[in-house]
Amino acid sequence: MFFFDKRAKICCCSFRSLQGIKIIQAAAGAGRTMLVSDAGRVYAFGKDSFGEVEYGVQGSRFVTTPQMVESLKDIYIVQAAIGNFFTAVLSREGCVYTFSWGNEMKLGHQTEPNDIQPHVLAGPLENIPVVQIAAGYCYLLALACQPNGMSVYSVGCGLGGKLGHGSRTDEKYPRLIEQFQALKIQPVVVAAGAWHAAVVGKDGRVCTWGWGRYGCLGHGNEECESVPKVVEALSNVKAVHVATGDYTTFVVSDKGDVYSFGCGESSSLGHNTLTEGNNRHTNVLSPELVTSLKRTNERVAQISLTNSMYWNAHTFALTDSGKLYAFGAGDKGQLGTELAAQRSERGAPELVEIDLS
Repeated sequence: MFFFDKRAKICCCSFRSLQGIKIIQAAAGAGRTMLVSDAGRVYAFGKDSFGEVEYGVQGSRFVTTPQMVESLKDIYIVQAAIGNFFTAVLSREGCVYTFSWGNEMKLGHQTEPNDIQPHVLAGPLENIPVVQIAAGYCYLLALACQPNGMSVYSVGCGLGGKLGHGSRTDEKYPRLIEQFQALKIQPVVVAAGAWHAAVVGKDGRVCTWGWGRYGCLGHGNEECESVPKVVEALSNVKAVHVATGDYTTFVVSDKGDVYSFGCGESSSLGHNTLTEGNNRHTNVLSPELVTSLKRTNERVAQISLTNSMYWNAHTFALTDSGKLYAFGAGDKGQLGTELAAQRSERGAPELVEIDLS
């Protein structure tokens, strides 16, 4: 497992405490990072509780090296997701557990905001296996497997319509998003941005909903959508992957091409001004091909991006060949590459010198 350190002469560093442990998934969020191993163990470091901003909780401890989460040691975990006020994990059996933010039954349980014990996500998903979870700022999405196909459930804060039920009402328990049945879309990938969400269907169509600020929904405007809506501008693209951040969205096609839209802050959309004749900080209201990635002559397999444009937004692109490219804000060393003098961001993808093959 590697991390990027601005102070280090070599930007890419490894965790000594994880030597001999194979990490299969990493989740980075509000002040903490969680790592899942191939043995189903979870390791965490950073802030050990949530809620300072909303609840004024004091005395949070900061863990500076990865430590195994003891409360999960008897549960085989395959995925972790981090929101701003909570953490969620998914077990091998398809059960979802949440930590924190349980007061007023926000996540189906009644606990203190800094509670570090896992609680089963109560409600309909207790009896329906889940295959993927995605955490936004204050809500959670779950991709569930049912006899008639895949479906998506949402729970948490409903502001902006990001729960996808046609309203802005909060949901204390997971609720089925029914719109996919009307659209005849079987979801296969879910993504939860800070304030908006996206899904890739089995047929390659992309749906987005929630806050539409800066054009992050890709519908050519900045309107909110309270139910999933197909991104018509991608009608000729068969998507296989989608990633969402704070008002930004990336879509990867079956050909390995990447499209991005939303907030152009920090050049994190990858549209380089020098080669494309546009201001790379311009907001993009409809999907545009990230030609700077296409010029690498690599097929992109996955995109990972920060969940907040206010925290030095940056983006990583992982290729089929195991190469990692980075662009966006880099003033904290988060790109893993050196920046030119007096520069705080990189508008075009740069290869990160790390072996991920």
